[in-house]
Amino acid sequence: MLLLSAAHAYAATAGKRIALSNNYAGNSWRQTMLTSWTDATGRAVKMGVVKEAPAFTTAENQVTEQAAQIQNMILQGFDAIVIDAASPNALNGAIKSACDAGITVISFDGIVTAPCAWRLTVDFKGMGAEQVDYLAQRLPQGGNLIQIRGIAGTSIDDAFNVGMLDALKRHPNFHLVSTVYGNWTQTVAQKAVAGVLPGLPPIAGVLTEGGDGYGAAQAFSSAGRQAPIIIMGNRQDELAWWKQEHDKTGYTTMSSSIAPGVVTLAFWVAQQVLDGKPPPKDLQVPYLKISQDTLNDTLAKTPSGGLANKLYTQQDAEQLRAVGH
Repeated sequence: MLLLSAAHAYAATAGKRIALSNNYAGNSWRQTMLTSWTDATGRAVKMGVVKEAPAFTTAENQVTEQAAQIQNMILQGFDAIVIDAASPNALNGAIKSACDAGITVISFDGIVTAPCAWRLTVDFKGMGAEQVDYLAQRLPQGGNLIQIRGIAGTSIDDAFNVGMLDALKRHPNFHLVSTVYGNWTQTVAQKAVAGVLPGLPPIAGVLTEGGDGYGAAQAFSSAGRQAPIIIMGNRQDELAWWKQEHDKTGYTTMSSSIAPGVVTLAFWVAQQVLDGKPPPKDLQVPYLKISQDTLNDTLAKTPSGGLANKLYTQQDAEQLRAVGH
């Protein structure tokens, strides 16, 4: 539940309009993110915190389309734009136009590098490295790995990849024998892994970026091959499969992901900036980790088709600002 202090005065932002620019909605993370936005901003509008906060999603996940979407938001006179960006650099022209028009821009998840924008970052590089380190603990003898990347060209995918490759240099007994793109989507990941498996040697582990773990498991099953240690991404289908396999065979892995509810933190940061309380331009938020010990409790709280989540409050944004300063 979002908690709003009655003692707070909202006169400064009651008439403000904040828009969400989202470049992609084709997986459960993005769907949960959009639902989180609607839930949080719906309450904020009802309480008079802001005037409106609509969400817009591009149809084709193209940089040019999102740039045009942002230009349209500028013309519509929004006071702030919260953006999950298709590219860290290619939207900077549109972002600068928004800033020049006096519009506050907050990027999250897929961040932008435009100096005038705020960035809510997660240590995706560290998340990628952590996967390799986990496999090194579980498999000290090493082995062959498959890497499932996300959407090419995004800051998220680039950071994950750098973290994984850097960690693999520290663990030379692992060998990356195939890299595919799963677009953070179960069906795409399943097809991509199924396409390369027939020509691969025995696989010890699968590195992922989220939304792809269950698809990888299904690909191994369809090929009649035993599932290796697949790193999961907090999706309900992944967690349910993991629990099922653990109950049957003792299968153990780990799971981590940025919470889709980070979009609500981006909303409250935008509100804080509009209220004259800007935090530092770069803010880091934690990601959610699930271990074997926390799997059952997390799964019980995660809706079918969804994923483990956390909604943020105005107080969280205020605390993040205080820590940042």
